[in-house]
Amino acid sequence: MASSSSPVFIPTETLSTILTHKTLINHFQTNLPKVSTYLQTPIRQSYNVSLSSSLLLMPSWSSSPSFPFIGVKLVTHFPQNSAFNLPGVQGSYVLFSSETGQTLASMDCTELTLYRTACVSGLASRYLSRDDSEVLVMVGSGSLAPHLIRAHLSARPSLRKVVIWNRTVEKAASLAEKLRECGEFEEVSFEGCGCGCLDEVVGSGDIVSCATNSEEALVKGERLKDGAHLDLVGSFKHSMKECDDEAIRRGKVFVDNEAALVEAGELVGAFERGVIKKDEIGGTLLELTSGEKAGRSSSEQVTVFKSVGSAVVDMLAAQFVYEAYMQGARQSVEGSEICN
Repeated sequence: MASSSSPVFIPTETLSTILTHKTLINHFQTNLPKVSTYLQTPIRQSYNVSLSSSLLLMPSWSSSPSFPFIGVKLVTHFPQNSAFNLPGVQGSYVLFSSETGQTLASMDCTELTLYRTACVSGLASRYLSRDDSEVLVMVGSGSLAPHLIRAHLSARPSLRKVVIWNRTVEKAASLAEKLRECGEFEEVSFEGCGCGCLDEVVGSGDIVSCATNSEEALVKGERLKDGAHLDLVGSFKHSMKECDDEAIRRGKVFVDNEAALVEAGELVGAFERGVIKKDEIGGTLLELTSGEKAGRSSSEQVTVFKSVGSAVVDMLAAQFVYEAYMQGARQSVEGSEICN
């Protein structure tokens, strides 16, 4: 990989032409068990830069010549940005060569993070949701919501209805309209609702996906139908939680990685209150994809997946984008040489 070429910057517009949710889910499923054996990923560092905002640093590096990369993700979380029509999560990903230390590429990782996060949930759904799931309930309508919806639809083609909930019903309805108009999912219906309808729509969901900054439980475990899969994405601090203890008690709980056990408010609180023990966790995403742990065990079982993000999947997503971008650049050069 040694080269004297200049680093490349991969803008969001280009990244969106490279990635699809289905291809990234497949990339994670194929490569997560392999790269996890030689990637070093220290626990991420998180700093509060104000009462409501934070800075996160997530490094990772490979010890294998077959995967010659070092990566660092720099992320800011400003939940108040919705008032300015800006994403709450923004950042950059920088990729280096692990052979020479050269900077290979940098990319705006706001969109990369949205794809990565959603595709982790989509991959988990392949193991944990029922394969005949028909109704997806999306709790939250922020920038992550359309990605989660697309990832779950990619992972479970049986889905036929998506209900989007937001405290502000206009935001939920607007997202539903955009998804209807995009024409990607002609056999799927989309609708939005708000305020008092959450308990009712949660009860209809075969898959319930949550992406909010809530500090009070939105999803009540008693409302989950038998066989439901609950996907929790939003919380990454002890003060945050998207479901109550009953949802954790009823469900077989899986996590994206072990950091969720010490970071996620839903789990930390449940451990403290004796709702569940750490050794009762069903497994991690790596254990599911490697076959070390089994996922759903019956059609009636309630499953819960809690993700907080990891440097491993950040690296895999950035590697996928970088290699696809460089391949496209080479093909463009070769094409122009032929024309000349």
